[in-house]
Amino acid sequence: MIKQILNSPRPIKRIISVFLDAVFVLLAFWGALLLRLENTSIFLMTDYWQVALVMIPVSVAIFMNFGLYRAILRYLSAKAIWSIVTALSASTACLMISDFFFSASIPKSVPVIYFALALMLIGGSRLLLRAIYSSLIGEVKQSVIIYGAGSAGRQLAIGLTSGADYKPVAFIDDDTAKQESIIQGIQVIGMDQLHKVLKKEHVRKILLALPSVTRAERKVILSQLERFGVQVQTIPGIKDVIEGRASSDEIRDVEIEDLLGRDPISPRSELMQANIYHKVVMVTGAGGSIGSELCRQIIQLHPTTLVLFELSEYGLYAIDRELQELADSLQVNVEIVPLIGSVQRVNRLENVMKAFNVDTVYHAAAYKHVPLVENNTVEGVRNNIFGTMYCAQAAIAANVETFVLVSTDKAVRPTNIMGATKRMAELVLQALSKEQSSTRFCMVRFGNVLGSSGSVVPLFRKQIQDGGPITLTHNDITRYFMTIPEAAQLVLQAGAMGKGGDVFVLDMGEPVKIYDLAAKLIRLSGLELKDKHNPHGDIAITTTGLRPGEKLYEELLIGDNVDETSHPRIMTAQELMLSWDELNTIIKQLDRACHEFDHQAIRDLLIDAPTAYKPNDPIVDRLYMAKQDTPALDYQDTAKNKAKIVQLDVLKTGSTSDKS
Repeated sequence: MIKQILNSPRPIKRIISVFLDAVFVLLAFWGALLLRLENTSIFLMTDYWQVALVMIPVSVAIFMNFGLYRAILRYLSAKAIWSIVTALSASTACLMISDFFFSASIPKSVPVIYFALALMLIGGSRLLLRAIYSSLIGEVKQSVIIYGAGSAGRQLAIGLTSGADYKPVAFIDDDTAKQESIIQGIQVIGMDQLHKVLKKEHVRKILLALPSVTRAERKVILSQLERFGVQVQTIPGIKDVIEGRASSDEIRDVEIEDLLGRDPISPRSELMQANIYHKVVMVTGAGGSIGSELCRQIIQLHPTTLVLFELSEYGLYAIDRELQELADSLQVNVEIVPLIGSVQRVNRLENVMKAFNVDTVYHAAAYKHVPLVENNTVEGVRNNIFGTMYCAQAAIAANVETFVLVSTDKAVRPTNIMGATKRMAELVLQALSKEQSSTRFCMVRFGNVLGSSGSVVPLFRKQIQDGGPITLTHNDITRYFMTIPEAAQLVLQAGAMGKGGDVFVLDMGEPVKIYDLAAKLIRLSGLELKDKHNPHGDIAITTTGLRPGEKLYEELLIGDNVDETSHPRIMTAQELMLSWDELNTIIKQLDRACHEFDHQAIRDLLIDAPTAYKPNDPIVDRLYMAKQDTPALDYQDTAKNKAKIVQLDVLKTGSTSDKS
């Protein structure tokens, strides 16, 4: 019957509430008189019945006015209880006034007793129904534990309790003063009690309500929770909630940034604005991962014009639309110019830069996917080397003030075409910087960015959702990681520090072993790693072999000649440089080799150039192999050979820091 009432339409429930409240008012009135006078003859007194008949409709009207019938019982809050108290106070005042008009001679203590009885009946009935409802739906809710008994945790508990999916059964808090206490009817425990509560309440999920803690602190907490084998999720940070990008009770997967434990440093406004504020800025590759984030941050620094240069029509459309909406929301007065174009067309680049009087260029356009560039050598060279050279020459012709190249850690002792072409691009800018003084060139080198196109983390999450296995190219592969926003901020700041020909290197923190990262994601998803030690686990990690051109370890520097800068996460490296005449000879030979699709000549030229390029694989360009009628390369065999090379080098040198 209670379920039928709770599931009935709201008008029906309101009629039932009005009827019950009328009965409760009558019961409270006669109960107060009976308790005070202790005489059943009161039921025969006309004056008392007159007061009672006035009390019922007036009290119901008061309850309506105070919104007692608008409140939803399942969401009954402290504010609703206060409304009941206030309404009953008014009803008690009505009793006293009725006594005066009808001269009923009601004892002075009866209104007090009436108030107490009415509060117990009317307020208590509502709390009882809410408890019954919570009990009924709690049977189908998933039990969860909230980590953090602060304001965010309490707010999350309220939201979950009133929802239909989760039932908070405990808070975890490091504050010993809160442990062993009860908050909102939920016990607060310490980490030492977690295993017991997990088992008793059959909890499979822990929610982090720690929006204000640093990433380093989150990393420690996640490391502690990892061993319990439960899924760990989190709520957004305070900044996301305030800026409207998320709600406080929104539940998300743990962000990979939390696993890395790297806290960003607040950007320095004078460096951020130096090349952008009230200037005309151009971003090549504006639709890419780094290019688009550069645009998002640039537009907040109030340039007069932002030129988006992008080869992909859809990529350009998407970033243009997003930036237009962002400019409107921020009320930024900036002209956004979306232009389709290739960095391999120097004439278009020069005309664009001159037409819009570009002051600053951020060159993010490049082919970056290692295996694809290995399979498409000529286009990789054309885009990464010649595209950069054409952009730089156009910038010089258009008297651009600053030109910043977004480079990569794969340019350091490269074993692949992509890295070799990016190192050649750096050499081009260094040579042009020595040749002229009108445009200030600098390069910013960093590693992998989280969430970029081709990033491993989204792939791992999808593979976990699909039941596995997670695929790695090698169990020992390590990479540096940084978030896209932090990388973009540091690129903007480093560009302002350049004097000409500088190679800046971003502090990427500690390298991350990808196998360990995958294992953490499995365990924090509430699943078990399936391996030889646990053959009955949920998700296995399998290796597919290093792909052509891939390294086990990435580096960020060439040599040891590194200087600090005024920014703690930006260093500058003193690299080997060539004069323009020396470099131009190599460029002309590369141009001829590309025109003739002479892949062996391209490889030899990149090896002979001062790029430190040492390929570990034969040429795997698909066009070259088709002409040679060569079968596709077996990645597994390649990986085994590379692993043997690494092991031999380790035995000889005792280090793997620069071996792959």
